[in-house]
Amino acid sequence: MENNLLSIDDIDFEFENTPVKIVAIRSHPEVKVAGQTIGPLEEGRELQVRYWIARELVRSGIARFHDEEQMDLIGLHKLYWRETVQTGRQLSPLPNNFYPKLRRLINELKEKSASDPVKAQEYDKVLRLAQDIVSCRLKKIINLAVGPAQTDNVLGSLSPEEKLVYSYVYDFASKWRAKILKFEGVPK
Repeated sequence: MENNLLSIDDIDFEFENTPVKIVAIRSHPEVKVAGQTIGPLEEGRELQVRYWIARELVRSGIARFHDEEQMDLIGLHKLYWRETVQTGRQLSPLPNNFYPKLRRLINELKEKSASDPVKAQEYDKVLRLAQDIVSCRLKKIINLAVGPAQTDNVLGSLSPEEKLVYSYVYDFASKWRAKILKFEGVPK
């Protein structure tokens, strides 16, 4: 397995700097963010900025995330269904940046749930679905990792975070198996 795997923190950092689409929900003059000039913004106009900039523009009520950039309860239900229908070791491909988006959705709903009972219910549902999806995929990844080395085709359906788990488990299981099956030096 590759030695150049990123940590979850590295993956999150990359996600924060990934270009995403937003839509201006009101016109606004130029905005300076960390030395970058954004705008002027026209209501309804799409633009692409780094995620961390988009998040701040959304929080300030200037823009909203483009629909394709969002993760929601319905999308999680579809993914859960797809994942549980897959048999054995089959993993369905995840949307790009699935885990960073999932973490942000969970955190956003958790913040809003304190003051909004509807968001509290949605938070509970999202959290349960997320836990089920992660558990289901983790079982499959561990099954793949304790078996023979997998092809790039099989590993291609793993997210970067999942490749990290696969790598750790595969390396550990391979070393453990080699030690267990090593017969040299066994007392007679």
